[in-house]
Amino acid sequence: MYCVIMAGGSGTRFWPLSREKKPKQFLTIFGKRSLIQSTLMRFKPIVNWEDIYVVAKKTQEEEIKKHILEVPQENLLFEPFGKNTAPCIGLAAIVIQKKDPDGIMIVSPADHLVKKEAVFRRTVDAAVKLAGEKEGLVTIGISPDRPATGYGYIQVDERIDLINKTEVFSVKTFAEKPNLATAQRFLESGDFFWNSGIFIFQVSVFLKTLEEFLPDLYESLLEIQSHFGKSDYEEALQRVYKQIRGISIDYGVMEKAKNVYLVKGNFAWNDLGGWEQMHKLSPKDKNGNFTSGNIILLDTKNSYVHASGGVVAVLGLEDVVVVQEKGAILVCKRERGEEVKQIVELLKRQKLSKYI
Repeated sequence: MYCVIMAGGSGTRFWPLSREKKPKQFLTIFGKRSLIQSTLMRFKPIVNWEDIYVVAKKTQEEEIKKHILEVPQENLLFEPFGKNTAPCIGLAAIVIQKKDPDGIMIVSPADHLVKKEAVFRRTVDAAVKLAGEKEGLVTIGISPDRPATGYGYIQVDERIDLINKTEVFSVKTFAEKPNLATAQRFLESGDFFWNSGIFIFQVSVFLKTLEEFLPDLYESLLEIQSHFGKSDYEEALQRVYKQIRGISIDYGVMEKAKNVYLVKGNFAWNDLGGWEQMHKLSPKDKNGNFTSGNIILLDTKNSYVHASGGVVAVLGLEDVVVVQEKGAILVCKRERGEEVKQIVELLKRQKLSKYI
């Protein structure tokens, strides 16, 4: 088994706490470990350090090396540009193929929160067995407990197996992030799961599927692979990546393939999609407020307030997010926290890059 951690995300929904060179996955939000360190330790009992690969953007190289000292340096794969999840996973796949063409890849985001880790590992083990037996593409689905609009969904067909006390389904279709009414229908139907973004498959099966549905990307990856171990590898990687079309594994592969299966995850999971989720999961006082740093609150309720320096005072507000970090301050309604990425785009357009 090989574990591939996708760590190249920009974490723009957590601005200003999350920045370009230190995005969400490198933040220590819960406990004493950063999110990427927690992810690595989640897989350590089932995958050896030398079989763990981390894919990130080149601009994150300095930061990533501070967080994952145990992973061999040669297993750190840096993309010159972020091109979404399909190229990211493909790059790892062609590296692992050289080592073990029939190996099974467990692909996971670096910045999710998981509890009940023993159950998580049992679920992964069931997915690995399924991927080997069926030679299929396997994903882990989470049973929705509310009509969430920030998650992608997966609709299942019939239950086909029970592995390690874990239910296994064939997949009917993938659905993009829905509006509230559609999310409510998904919840009521009982046959939709949240898309965890965790995938399990044999290297050979994935690359064969990539060749079928994304042949341009497949050919580009083979071009990169032909330069492995050569002095011009970095130049070739840069040149080829400029030509690669950014596309997600969900849209480019999983939605089109026929041999797709879902393993039901019964562990607690959250993708930490924005400040609303942070408020929900953080410890709060009797007024529903979370505070970090030197904070003064008067007549304030159900809010998330963070200060990295100085003092932040909030008076007479409810359901807000106030975050002060490195010369930038965010103030927004909690319910609009996912829109913070639009602020980052505005900062880019206004050439205020020092704040991102």
